[in-house]
Amino acid sequence: MSVPPLILASASPSRRQLLANAGLSFEIDPPGFDEAEAKRSMLAERASPQEIAEKLAEMKALRVSARHAGALVIGGDSTLACNGRMFDKPPTLAAARKHLQALRGQTHELFSSVVVARSGVRLWHCSERARLTMRQLSEDFIDTYLACTGESVLTSVGAYQLEGLGAHLFSRVDGDYFTILGLPLLPLLAFLAGQGLGLEQAA
Repeated sequence: MSVPPLILASASPSRRQLLANAGLSFEIDPPGFDEAEAKRSMLAERASPQEIAEKLAEMKALRVSARHAGALVIGGDSTLACNGRMFDKPPTLAAARKHLQALRGQTHELFSSVVVARSGVRLWHCSERARLTMRQLSEDFIDTYLACTGESVLTSVGAYQLEGLGAHLFSRVDGDYFTILGLPLLPLLAFLAGQGLGLEQAA
């Protein structure tokens, strides 16, 4: 059986690393559209954070799959909500500080969605939710954390990477680890195995 090419429609370093660590062979082709504008439009229509994550993941997968006939294209997206407010990736370290100040001492929800498309058609999707409780961080702690992490925090909607120094921020985490990193990996691997892209093919 011919194995279809696999493409990640994302520039996310964490999603790329998750797929690489799972032994998958894939190409990267970012979708290249204005995600912020798409998100604003959906918020104006009162879409939920989970709906926004799923729709953006679908838009990425469909856009890139139209450029690669026959390939399996993975689109992913994550959104974060706390106390009725949705958070985007901070554009600057000053904005990241404000994120952490707003999230400290609070429990927030992180939604991650993944969509697989082929030739412009959505084949499969999965959405998962995690709940994370952040410690009551002092200003000095936030300063130290940002000094140690630098601009890497700008790649995350919550200004943290749980797989790194971000673990120090939390008192409790409820949910799938891979979902928190930005991709419901286990359901995705099960789907890809059914498409001939399992560990047997990676070996």
